[in-house]
Amino acid sequence: MKSLLCGLFCLVLGISSGLAQHAPLRIEGTNGKFHLVHTVVAKDNWYSIGRLYNASPHDIATFNSMSFDKPIEIGDLIKIPLNATNFDQKQKKGSGETLIPIYHTVQDKEWAFKLSSIYNDVPVTSLEKWNKIKRDDVKQGMNLIVGYLKVKTDQSPFASAPPATPDQFASLAQQPAEKPVETRIDDHPAQAASPASTKTVSTPAVTTTAANPSDRVNAYAASHASGGFFGINYIGNHNKSVSGQAGTFKSVSGWNDGKYYALMNGVPVGTIIRISSNGKTVYAKVLGQLPEMKESNGLITRISNAASAELGTGEGRFNVDVRY
Repeated sequence: MKSLLCGLFCLVLGISSGLAQHAPLRIEGTNGKFHLVHTVVAKDNWYSIGRLYNASPHDIATFNSMSFDKPIEIGDLIKIPLNATNFDQKQKKGSGETLIPIYHTVQDKEWAFKLSSIYNDVPVTSLEKWNKIKRDDVKQGMNLIVGYLKVKTDQSPFASAPPATPDQFASLAQQPAEKPVETRIDDHPAQAASPASTKTVSTPAVTTTAANPSDRVNAYAASHASGGFFGINYIGNHNKSVSGQAGTFKSVSGWNDGKYYALMNGVPVGTIIRISSNGKTVYAKVLGQLPEMKESNGLITRISNAASAELGTGEGRFNVDVRY
């Protein structure tokens, strides 16, 4: 559950290259073997994730028992190992390095000395200093800094993004928990960057076999409001709109839970957008930018195939109006 929540934080606020703001980093693991959890978004690859967290791409793949030669997929949850290279509990950084706070959510029967023993015997005085509290103030539910992610200032987008705060945990906790989305873009192979060049390398695409779309949409409609799960989060002023052609990508999400997703350039990750076509409307959460491939030329967005089925547009190109 903790890994799932951390993955959700990453997905909603967009831990990826080019962030406007990153989510609070929540520590996972026990017995001195700690890690973070990263949710893969569009354009992520082993190398970009390694730069983000100042970790070896090969070590990350090994830590997750995954093959480095196989592409990662949007929505994958990747564990990021914390070690002497990227985990700091002494606030010591070299030239060209930046420290990013890592948080622990206090559980029942945990107090300052207990946290110290869990996290490498970090001095209680350090916990007090980092969190601006007294040791007796520690209470269940608090989100406390227990160390820092040490990243390269010129390589990790974390270094230039506005710092996350514990307050973000409270706002995110109010949102319904969701499972990470799994997506497949069939008309284009996944891409992975090489360390010596920014040129992409194509690998075979992976497809999924779906049940009859109309049956699954009908099953969803019987128990959910029109427009999908994220409609309840479409609040506030939405004065931006664009019209044009859309495409689709395959996803296992949305058929039964109404959780629709989109890829769209120039829109922050986690934004809820309203998509209208054929006199119907759905609400989708933006996962990232459109993949750079010829099939995306002329598109303003790609939406999950469950969303296109709800709109009744099919899975080719179709006209949409998008507001956000």
